[in-house]
Amino acid sequence: MSSTIDRNGRHAEISGAGFAGLTAAAALAQRGWTVRVHEKGKELREQGAGIVLWHNSLQVLKAIGAWDRALADSMTPPFYETRVQGRTVSQEDFSGLSWRTMTRPHLHKALLETALEAGVEIRTDSEVVSADPRGEVTLASGETLKADLVVGADGVKSAVRESIGFEQERWKSRDGITRFLVPRCKDELGPGEWDNVIDFWNLEPRYLRVLYVPCNERELYIALGAPRDDEQGSRTPIDLDLWTSAFPELTPVLKEAAVADDPKYYGYETTVVSEWSRGRAALVGDSAHAMCPALAQGAGTAMTNAYTLAVAASEAADADFEDALTRWWHTERPITDRVQKRSADYAATRGMSKGNQFDEVNLETAQYDPTDINRHATA
Repeated sequence: MSSTIDRNGRHAEISGAGFAGLTAAAALAQRGWTVRVHEKGKELREQGAGIVLWHNSLQVLKAIGAWDRALADSMTPPFYETRVQGRTVSQEDFSGLSWRTMTRPHLHKALLETALEAGVEIRTDSEVVSADPRGEVTLASGETLKADLVVGADGVKSAVRESIGFEQERWKSRDGITRFLVPRCKDELGPGEWDNVIDFWNLEPRYLRVLYVPCNERELYIALGAPRDDEQGSRTPIDLDLWTSAFPELTPVLKEAAVADDPKYYGYETTVVSEWSRGRAALVGDSAHAMCPALAQGAGTAMTNAYTLAVAASEAADADFEDALTRWWHTERPITDRVQKRSADYAATRGMSKGNQFDEVNLETAQYDPTDINRHATA
C-alpha cells in the first residue's frame, strides 16, 4: 500500500504505539504523510486482556482498512447480561447496534499491521521525553526531531502533555480491576449462556465484581473488580478462596486466573485536560481523556479521536494548520467529555449493577460515526 501513496511532504512524530498512536499513524500515512512512531518499550506489545468495541471504533477500523484483520478472531456475543447476587437482572442486545469483543493483543496486531502496510516507521526502545508545540520532540537519547505534527499518544503519564504544560485535572476512583486472559473453559463451566458478556455483581456483604467477556472460541477476558482499600480483594495473585466463594459458578476460570503470570491491579482514573492541542502538538487517548471503563469507551474514544485528528490535520491548509487542530478538538471533544463524565459517575455509584443501563443516552458515544463526512456541519 505504501508504494502507491502520493506523499504530501508532511511529517508526523507520534509518541506511543498503543491503539491511539497506531490509529493516528495509519490514518495519516494513508493520507500521504511520512510517520514515525516511538515506543519506549523494547518490543511492540499490548498490555491488558480483552476489550469491547462499539460502532464508533469499528467504523474507524473499517476506514483505515483494519476491519478484516480484527474481525477474523473476534465475536459479537448474543447479549450483555447483568447479574446481581447471582440473579440475572437484564439481558441487552442493543437492537442491532454493532459491537464486537476481542483480545487487546489481537486488536493491537491488527492496527500494527495496518500501520506498517501504510508505510509507518516504528521505533522501539525510543522514548519521547519532551515535545515543543512548534513541532518538535526530544528523545531520551538526546536526539531532537522536527515534524509538521506531534501526537502525544503516550498514556496517562504522557511526557508530551507534561513537557508542554497542558493544564489538567486528575482524580482516582474508589474501585479498580485486575484483568486476565484465560481459556474459555466452556466444558468445565457446564450448561449456561457462556457466550454472553456477563457482568457479575456482588454488593453484599462486600463489593466484588467479575466482568466476563468471551473474546473468541478460545479466549476469555475476565476483570475482577474490588475497592482500592480492600487488601484482600485487590491482592495479586488473587485470593482464590475469596473469589470462588463469591462467584462459585466461575470456579474453573478463576482457577486459571489464580495461576496467571504477573497480574496487576489497576485503580480507575480520570484525566481532564483543558485543551487537546497547542500549536502543532495534539493529544489523543489516555493522555487527553483517560476514563473509567464503565461504558467501555476508553479505547473507543481514543481510536475515534485519533482518526478524526488525522483527517483534520490532512485537510488543513499550512497557513491554517494550528487553528484547524483547535477546531478538531472543539468538534470532537463534547461527546468524549460526556461519556467520560458518565463513566466516572457510574464508577462512583456502581450504577451499572442495576442492569439495562445501555440506554440511548449511554450509547450516544457507541453510536457515533466519526467517519461521517457531515459531522462538522452537525457538531
